[in-house]
Amino acid sequence: MQLVVARIGRAHGIKGEVTVEVRTDEPELRLAPGAVLATDPASAGPLTIATGRVHSGRLLLRFEGVADRNAAEALRNTLLIAEIDPEELPEGEDEYYDHQLIDLDVVTEDGTEVGRITEISHLPSQDLFIVERPDGSEVMIPFVEEIVTGIDLEEQKAVIAPPPGLIDDRAEIASAREESGADREGPGADREEPAEAREESGEES
Repeated sequence: MQLVVARIGRAHGIKGEVTVEVRTDEPELRLAPGAVLATDPASAGPLTIATGRVHSGRLLLRFEGVADRNAAEALRNTLLIAEIDPEELPEGEDEYYDHQLIDLDVVTEDGTEVGRITEISHLPSQDLFIVERPDGSEVMIPFVEEIVTGIDLEEQKAVIAPPPGLIDDRAEIASAREESGADREGPGADREEPAEAREESGEES
């Protein structure tokens, strides 16, 4: 199975280094020197990582055969793709690869259907489930222990305990406007206005 592990950003310096946007919880494994990665577009690769280092909080990579700034800049926006065993599991407890979570059904603890996970958004402080609801709208659910109380890969579902307003905000807004409208002479008008589970403070794995 192929997974996107990074996106190449701007060239850094004049010796072929590039910044990368990391899209894996295991950069030390997936983006280590010697790793051979497929690319999107495929014509840009495969690329073999020659060196890697962290500079000002950003990961910098240099690839074999990419020796100057022009060659590095030509790789900008290229996706780096790693081949992994679909049965492979992360080392840490309660950690999951994105492909294990995509398409899981999301339900509340009382069994109410919320939707289906379509994407995992990796933010510096926490990960987000992007969940498509039955009506086609989307809701973002933080992947933190206080909210995501269970992941059952066999049953293909994620169980959540959402705080007030997380998944029912539109209903609350409509209700508030209806109540406000009841105080006026006319009727009120309704308008309809994204890994490892982390603790609420958030820490990226």
